Amino acid sequence: MRCLVTGGAGFIGSQLVERLLEDGANVTAIDNFDPFYPQADKLANLAPAMQFSAFHLVEADICDAAALSKLSGPYDCIVHLAARAGVRPSIEDPVGYERVNVGGTQNLLEFARARGVGQFVFASSSSVYGVNPRVPWREDDHVLLPISPYASTKVSGELMGHVYSHLYGMRFLALRFFTVYGPRQRPDLAIHKFARLMLEGKPVPYFGDGNMRRDFTFIADIVAGIRAAMDYRGSLYEVINLGNTHPVSLSEMVRGLEEALGVSAVLDRRPEQPGDVPQTWADVSKARELLGFEPRTEFREGLRQFAEWLAGMSAAENKAGAVRRHSARPQLGRSSRNK
Repeated sequence: MRCLVTGGAGFIGSQLVERLLEDGANVTAIDNFDPFYPQADKLANLAPAMQFSAFHLVEADICDAAALSKLSGPYDCIVHLAARAGVRPSIEDPVGYERVNVGGTQNLLEFARARGVGQFVFASSSSVYGVNPRVPWREDDHVLLPISPYASTKVSGELMGHVYSHLYGMRFLALRFFTVYGPRQRPDLAIHKFARLMLEGKPVPYFGDGNMRRDFTFIADIVAGIRAAMDYRGSLYEVINLGNTHPVSLSEMVRGLEEALGVSAVLDRRPEQPGDVPQTWADVSKARELLGFEPRTEFREGLRQFAEWLAGMSAAENKAGAVRRHSARPQLGRSSRNK
């Protein structure tokens, strides 16, 4: 299989890339190394993939159609993960999110059409359901009530995919991810952000009364779902939830982190934030039926694996900092001492 993965250096993308390489695929990853978080983190994500001769990294922006046209190909499947991420930042920059998440997706669909790519897997989001009170959320519930610009861009991506599937016979699968966590998680996301603050003894921003619930889904389960979607050969267009089906409250999440990290949290209580939905909860019946998907990682086990990864990252950062401090010290050579 010849695969093109956008956002291939990110949290989800890098781990999908590794899985594909281990499966024997030829993988091209695109990433523009957006400064939303440090480039060094993304390069560390890619270190295992760099060991494979079948891996190719292209630094490019999905908004640059000319850059996309230079990709050599051919490709059997595109997995489109690249996007401006985050609900709250999208409220501050709705135009920027529209440009990347909608315009960039349009470019990728045009690229796929022109190159005859038959399989397109799109990373959508549980945020498209918005404040829909009917839970668990099912894909056949067409009452989508998004409440952030980020969510609206994901709805747009799903609909554009339907257009291309209908007009050009391209198989398009929109996977609605539910709050992905685990090793390599972006530093702005709650579990990673809270963990860092807790380990430093700093207050964590605690929004609302602690009853807000999220259907946290472990990264390995998400990667398994994406991989199955790449092999799906049924209908030409599907929207599919990938979640864990067991929502966890904010207060439960903090307690789980305390247990995994062996520290206590200091809470900085704040009001609920605009754009935050009260709960997310996936019905994954369709994913089971079409993809054989089954979430296997219990939340506390996922936190344990995340904490183990974070400890390794912190040790590496401390070592790198020590090396930089040592190299910055004035060095006295033999000739200097003899003067």
